[in-house]
Amino acid sequence: MGVTEDLADDLALQVIKYVDASGDEGVVNEIVALLGATSQTAEEAFLTSMRVRRANQKARALLLQKVKAFKARQEAAGTADTSGT
Repeated sequence: MGVTEDLADDLALQVIKYVDASGDEGVVNEIVALLGATSQTAEEAFLTSMRVRRANQKARALLLQKVKAFKARQEAAGTADTSGT
């Protein structure tokens, strides 16, 4: 990535960590407003990084949920097989 994307991604990562810890979603809009007033390029890179990182978090959470459900079904099927024989 270029400097703009690297800086925006680092900022997005820090913002997500802060939001996760504090619950303060409003900080995202404040940062977007500041970036937009100073650099549209930085604003766009930040928003892209935020979307990509948040989508990735949601996708990973869904995958983890699916894996847990799959393992639970396999354990239940294994238990049912051994007790029925």
